[in-house]
Formats: sequence, structure tokens, C-alpha cells
Amino acid sequence: MDQTGAPIVFILNMAASAALLIWAVRLVRTGFERAFGGQLRLWLRRSTSNRFAAAATGAGAAILMQSSTAVAILMAGFLSAGAIGSLSGLAIILGADLGSAVVALILNFQIGALTSLLLLAGVMVFLQSSARRIRQIGRILIGLALIFLSLDLIRDASQPLMQSTGAGAIMLYLSGDPITAFLLAALFAWLVHSSVAAILLFATLAAQGMMPVEVAFAMVLGANLGGSMIAFFLTLKSSAVVRRVVWTNLALRGGGAALMLFVLVSFDLQTSMLGSTPDQQALNLHLLFNVLLLVAFLPLATILMWVANRLVPDPAGSEAAGARRSALAPEVQNQPRRAFACALREMVEMSNRIEVMLRDAMPLFEKYDETVAQRLHHEMQDIATISLDIRIYLSGVRSTDPNEDTGTRSFDLSGVTVNLEAGADIIARKMVVLANKKDAASLNFSKEGWSELRDFHDVVLRNVQHGISVLMSEDLGLARELVEQKENVRDLEQSLQRKHLRRLRQGMTESYETSAIHLDLLRALKALNTSFAMIAYPLLSDMGELRPSRLSGS
Repeated sequence: MDQTGAPIVFILNMAASAALLIWAVRLVRTGFERAFGGQLRLWLRRSTSNRFAAAATGAGAAILMQSSTAVAILMAGFLSAGAIGSLSGLAIILGADLGSAVVALILNFQIGALTSLLLLAGVMVFLQSSARRIRQIGRILIGLALIFLSLDLIRDASQPLMQSTGAGAIMLYLSGDPITAFLLAALFAWLVHSSVAAILLFATLAAQGMMPVEVAFAMVLGANLGGSMIAFFLTLKSSAVVRRVVWTNLALRGGGAALMLFVLVSFDLQTSMLGSTPDQQALNLHLLFNVLLLVAFLPLATILMWVANRLVPDPAGSEAAGARRSALAPEVQNQPRRAFACALREMVEMSNRIEVMLRDAMPLFEKYDETVAQRLHHEMQDIATISLDIRIYLSGVRSTDPNEDTGTRSFDLSGVTVNLEAGADIIARKMVVLANKKDAASLNFSKEGWSELRDFHDVVLRNVQHGISVLMSEDLGLARELVEQKENVRDLEQSLQRKHLRRLRQGMTESYETSAIHLDLLRALKALNTSFAMIAYPLLSDMGELRPSRLSGS
């Protein structure tokens, strides 16, 4: 027997090719998130004036990010922060499902020489440029090239199996048991966390004659179920408003896929209308299914969310969280590494609570709620207590080794703790007071001014999350990006001040009445951003990455 046709060789070749496809899709998505994540967030949040615009934006974002799941996670963050409503969230995620179907159709084209050109250009851009965004564009080009290369490898690897009696028997069985094929595909798409990669794999196998088109149909529909399960499991512990949207999408996409499979099995439909080749038919079915899903359910979004509100109510007594247990363990204070890890865990807890405070504070400028304001004030007091406990704990960290310096590390972590506490104070004492002042005077921001403030809040919120990541991982690259963002936020704040002053010169009454509040809120958000950016400074200083006033090499 020819060694290239041995079963173990075939399995290894197919597994390696599929793994390359999965990784390449993720590489493209990561590149877009890192290069254009901020712009995509603003684009998504701004496009919620109506459900049709939200759906179109969700589709566009999914095409760019090669993933409806990534769009769903962004959408979940906006829902949690109150930046968008449930109707817009459902429209975005339905549009994203359609966008991912378009992506699969585009990536299935055999581009030939363009693969080599993309790979060469991507590597050169990535290696030659020092600019972060340009390097990510190189990463995207490399990922696209690897997607096309992996599909070619799958086509080549599947050739020996086309003459295999064993493979034929398996496909014959799946042809007679579409439910099993449907469930296997759903499981596979969920396991690889990419419905796009799964559907491309099934379409390619169908094109090679390795998979009958009936099986490909069942597995493509199953991948739709698996794709919706990814966001479902990722948001299981999210707020009720997020779970309503994600669970509704799971019911619509998963249930719709099962219904479509039933129709295909029960009725003799002319599938040749979907295309001339098996892969085109499978991918066009995938596209048609998601178009039908969007057209059928987008007009019913209001009714669907009404039902979801009844099925997934807000939890009763959610504020009573019970007593919090501190991570500070006095018994390990003579073991510096473990003691500092305990302090970091407590600091991450502080940071997470401040992030929630920041999410809750901004809606007060639209509708002031004294209950929320008081909760933020109490939360700030709890954070101040945690901060003091951490500093006292760090002051008692000692090493049994007289040559080990624990003072510098303790000082650095204490400084970060103080900055985090200052961030909580900015939210509770500054932002809440400004919101109260605006409400008491019955003032309103101009439409343009409020849009700018919400966008700026979103940028700062993203940097707060970035700061938490640096705190947990102590990753040098993330730390550099965080400090770079500090400079970007400073420039953005100055730009927004100039825009506000231009509106004042134009005599806009709303801008004039809210001018002091508008400018104070900009400064407060910038100061909060600085509090979290300071997380990166001790790490960069230890590595010699800082100049006296800025990042080295910047």
C-alpha cells in the first residue's frame, strides 16, 4: 500500500489542515480586533438608531472580524453597560450571523496565486513595520493567505479517501441519518469556536466528493446551531439583559436550523437551484438560511424581546451579594511571591468593581437615579476599605532571605492601589455629582455633545478593561499598549474640548447651558483613564521601557 494513502497519514494530514484553517480564521479575527477594535466598538454602538441599521452594522462587523461570535461578545458588553437596548442587540447579532455566512462564501473562492501574494505581503508588512496597527494589518494578510492555503491542503489531503470503501460507508450512513450529522457538526463548530471554519471545512469536503451534498447540508445547518452555542456558553454568567438576547438568538438560529433540516429531509426540494457544485450549494444554503432568519425575525424583534423578558426576568435581590471574602492571607506574608499574588487578586477585585461603577455611572446623565447614586457612593467606600487593607497587608510582607528586596514591589503595588482607589473616587464623587447637577437644573446635552461623551466613555471603559488585563497578566506588550492609549486619550480629550468650544461659538443653547458639566466630565473620564494607565508604569519601568516622560522608541 502506498504510504501516502495510509489511514494514519490521512488522519494526520486532515487534522493538520483543519487545525491550520481554524487557527488562520482566528488569526484574521485577532488582527482586526487589535487594529480596529476601538473603531468597530464605536461603529456598532452608533448604528443603533433603528433595528435595520443595527443589523447592517452587525453584518459588516462580522465580515471584517470573520466571526459572528466576536460581534456577539462586543454587543454583550454594550448591553451590560446600557449603551444599547435589547432590540438593537438582537438586530446586531442577527446581522452578524448573516455576515459570517457572507464570509464563508467569500473565503471559499480559489484565488490561486493571490495566496502567495497575500502571504508575502503580510510577512513583509509585519516584520518591517514598528507601528502596531500596520503590524496587525500584516497579521490579517497572513491569516487570509493561510485560510486559502489550508483549504487547498484539505482538498489535497482528501483525495486518497475518495476511493476508500470505509469512508464511503460512513458517508452513506450519515446520508441516512441527517440528525446525527447535524449534531456532530454542531458539536464540532462549538469545539473549534468557529462556525466559519467548520462550514468551510464541510463545503471543501463536499466539493472533493468526499461528503455527499445531503450530508453537507445537514452539517452546515448543524454548524449554525454550534455557532450560536459559542456565545451562549461564553455569556452564561452575564447579566439578564445579555442572556435574553443571546438565548433568543440560540433559539432562532438553532431552532431554525433544525426546522430547515426537517424541510430538506421531508420534501424533495430542487437543491440544484442553489448552485452547480456541492460546495456552492452548501454555502448558498447557509447564506439563504441566514437571510431567511433575518427577514423573518427582524420585524418581530419587539415581540421576541417581550417574550424573552418574561422568560428571563431580572434576578430578585441581586443587590444582596453577601459578605465578600478577602484574598489577603496573613499566613503567607513571609512568602513574598504568594503574598504579592494575594494582593494582586484583591486588586483585580477592586478593578472589576470600578469597571462596574463606570458602566453604571454614565446612564445617570440620561436619567438620574438616586438609588444608583447611593449604591455607587457605598461601593466607593468599600473600595477605599479594600485599598487600605491591601496597603497595610503589603507593608507587612517580609522575606526570610535578607538579600531579597520586597520593599520595591510592595511600594509599586501600593501605588497602583492608590491610583485605583482614586479612580473609584472620581466616579462616585465627581461623575455622580455632575449627573446630579445636570438633573437638578433640568439641563440637556446637545445631541452631538452627548454622542461625543458616550464615545469617550466607551474608549475609557475599554482602557479600564485593558488595565485589568495588564494587572492579571503583567504582559509587557499589553502594558505598552495601555500607556500608548493614555497618550491617545489625552489627545482625544483635547480634540473634544475644541469641538465643544466650536459649538459654543456657534451659539448652541444646549452647549452653553451644559458647558461646565461637559468639560468637567471629559476631564473626569481622562483622569480615570490615567488611574488605570498607571498600572503599566511599574512593569515598564522594571524592564527599562520608559523614558523620563514617555515610552522609549515612541
